Amino acid sequence: MIRETVRDFAEQNIRPFIRKWDDEQHCPKEIFQQLGALGLMGMLVPEEFGGSGLGYKEYVTAIVALSKVDPSIGLSMAAHNSLCTNHILMFGNEQQKKHYLPKLASGEWMGAWGLTEPNTGSDAGNMQTVAVKEGDDWIINGSKNFITNGKSGDVTVLITRTGQPGDKHGATAFIIEQGTAGFTSGRKEDKLGMRASETVELIFQDCRISDSQRLGDVGDGFIQSLKVLDGGRISIAALGVGTAQGAYEAALAYSKQRQQFGKSISGFQAIQFKLADMYTDIQASSLLTFHAAELKDQGEKVTLPSAVAKYHSSETAVRVANDAVQIFGGYGFTKDYPVEKFYRDSKLCTIGEGTSEIQKKVISKEILAD
Repeated sequence: MIRETVRDFAEQNIRPFIRKWDDEQHCPKEIFQQLGALGLMGMLVPEEFGGSGLGYKEYVTAIVALSKVDPSIGLSMAAHNSLCTNHILMFGNEQQKKHYLPKLASGEWMGAWGLTEPNTGSDAGNMQTVAVKEGDDWIINGSKNFITNGKSGDVTVLITRTGQPGDKHGATAFIIEQGTAGFTSGRKEDKLGMRASETVELIFQDCRISDSQRLGDVGDGFIQSLKVLDGGRISIAALGVGTAQGAYEAALAYSKQRQQFGKSISGFQAIQFKLADMYTDIQASSLLTFHAAELKDQGEKVTLPSAVAKYHSSETAVRVANDAVQIFGGYGFTKDYPVEKFYRDSKLCTIGEGTSEIQKKVISKEILAD
C-alpha cells in the first residue's frame, strides 16, 4: 500500500516537474509538506509524537518508490527522516521530542543534519566547528558544507567539537532553529546531479544557543552520529536501489521499442546480457537493503549490514545508470530522456553518508573484529 501510494503521488506531483526542478535547482518544499500529510516525513516517529510509527522496511519501500521517479526527492526525504528527525528521536529528551518531532513528522518543518565540513569530510573527528560553554549557553563558531536541506531546513541537528580534535568523546550535538542569531545559510552548491535536493553551506558566527538545545550528554555527539549513520546508510542504500530501478525500467522499456535492423534492440544478445546484469545487481542490492532494514527493526546492530547494503547499492546504481545510457545510445546522452538524469544522480550514492571507500573500511573493520 505504501509503494502504491508513493508511486501514485510521484506520478502526479513529481514526474511532470522533474526537468524544471533539475534545470533550476529548485527544492520543492511544498512537495515535502504534501509528503508529510501522507505520513512520509515521520515514518519512523512513534504515533505519540505525531509520526506514522512504522519501521525501516516501510521506510525503505517509500524511498525506493520515490527515487525511481526522482532521486533528488528521495534524497531530501531521507536526510529529513533518518538524519535530523531520527537523531532527535534517538537522543532527544522528552521535552525536545514533544516540541520538534510533531512539526517534523507533519512536514510543517523540514530537517537538516550538519556533520560534514569543508576540510573534514570522512575525517569528522577533526571538525573545526567549535562550541564553547558560557554560563548556561553555548557559543558556536565555524561552518558546515554539503548539507542537504540546509537552506529550506527549519531545524538543524548540528555536530560540533567541544573537546580535543580526534577525541571520540570530543563532539556534542545541538538542535538549532532557522533564524537563530549568528546562524546563516551560505552558498548553495551547483551540482552535477541531485539538483532538486539543495546542498548548502551553513555558517556560525558567535551563534549563541541555550544548553536546553543540547542533544544528549556533552561529548556524545560523535558516538551519536555513528549510530544515526548506521540507519542513514540503509536509507542511502534504498536511494541507490530506487535510482537503479528507475534507470533499469526506462532502459527495459526503450529496448523493446527501439528498432534496429528490422527488430527491437531487446532481441540482440548484447542488450539482453546488459539487462540481465542490471536486473541481477538490483535484486541483490534490494535484498541486502531490506535485510539491513529488517535487522534494524529487530533492534540488532546494523553497522556491518548497513555498510554492505550502502556499498553494494550505490555502486549498483552507478553501473546500472551507465548501462542504461548505453542502451539508449545517443538519446541517453540528451536531457529529453530520463536516463541522463539517473546517470548524474547515481554518483552521489557512492559519496553521501560515507564514500564507498569508507564503507569498505567499515566492512573490513567489522569482519576482522570477529
